[in-house]
Amino acid sequence: MSDVTATLPQGEIERQLEQHRVELTGYCYRMLGSGFEAEDAVQDTLVRAWRSYDRFEGRSSLRSWLYRIATNVCLDMLDGRKRRASPMDLGPAGTAESQLGAPLVETTWVQPIPDGKVLPATADPAELAVERESVRLAFIAALQHLPPRQRAVLILREVLRWKAEEVAQLLDTTVASVNSALQRARATIANTELSAEDAGAPMDDEQHALLDRYVDAFERYDLDSLVSLLHEDASWSMPPFALWLRDHEDIRKWMLGPGAGCRGSRLVATAANGAPAYGQYKPAPDGGHHAWALQVLDIQGGQIVGIIFYLDVEVFFPAFGLPLDLDA
Repeated sequence: MSDVTATLPQGEIERQLEQHRVELTGYCYRMLGSGFEAEDAVQDTLVRAWRSYDRFEGRSSLRSWLYRIATNVCLDMLDGRKRRASPMDLGPAGTAESQLGAPLVETTWVQPIPDGKVLPATADPAELAVERESVRLAFIAALQHLPPRQRAVLILREVLRWKAEEVAQLLDTTVASVNSALQRARATIANTELSAEDAGAPMDDEQHALLDRYVDAFERYDLDSLVSLLHEDASWSMPPFALWLRDHEDIRKWMLGPGAGCRGSRLVATAANGAPAYGQYKPAPDGGHHAWALQVLDIQGGQIVGIIFYLDVEVFFPAFGLPLDLDA
């Protein structure tokens, strides 16, 4: 993008700023691990940019300037906070006999985000695959293990492909410091259980068929068919509860026991974090179906390797454009 000057009319300034919203939201989401906080951070970034636009002298691109502001906003928001996590980060897998426990506060969890908020509507397929990979829930959870400035360096260098000199300028540091932070960040990420197999690849006929079988099995509550679609080490978790499962038999027992109320559910397709997702609706006592969970699936190697059920439907369903009730 060419440099801009402060002589643009107000409407043009707003348009110039607004066209960066999606990519800034993706950046802030990777930094913060929460779609709602990311949107707040981007709004704060654009407001700050609009208010100080007359002091923007075009010594860098508008995009670089916005990323500098967004980085400072995110670092301020992360100051002194505990990292967000997935249930798998908090302890070993439980069993179907484990107590569900008390729900944990919202700030405990890495949260999902609709694809449309962070993925460009038009992009080269190869670039879009990279974008999908970099907003996977597993990758977002892995990023939370990094200190905030290392997190920013890794995202800017590895995801956004900025040069070390550009990152050093943005963070007001040296190239040597950037390279050192990147090396430490890579080492930390390498020690997580992150797998990139098939991640980010576009859906093919085989995966569409897998999802069709999953929806059919779940809606019929055919547990033999359902667990056959899961990898033997597939994880099954339910934020805001810390309990998670990793065993076909425990998943089956859970669905026949505490989870038996899911029998008769309907699934409505959506997309989250570059992955297939579903709004799950349980049968309502007065007829129809009521929102129960946002399911986000992780597919690798032709199998489902993880399902996260986000139970805070009053928050997530509106964000994904899903109704809270389906008619009878």
